[in-house]
Amino acid sequence: MDYNHFYEQLGKKIKYLREQTGLSQEKFAEKAGISQDYLGKIEVCINKPGLITVLKIADALDISVSELTKFDE
Repeated sequence: MDYNHFYEQLGKKIKYLREQTGLSQEKFAEKAGISQDYLGKIEVCINKPGLITVLKIADALDISVSELTKFDE
């Protein structure tokens, strides 16, 4: 898997899981401790989050990083 594909899949999964929680981008970003703008750009693969951000997002979703980065192909 190339890096761009990884980040595309990650963004899609974050958006899907966020929507499953019923939280808006604004509320979820606040819970994760990141800006709404940054979260939106992660979800559409404009921004590529670093490890600390991925950890924050996984924590806000109450899942492990390995679960967050496991994609169904």
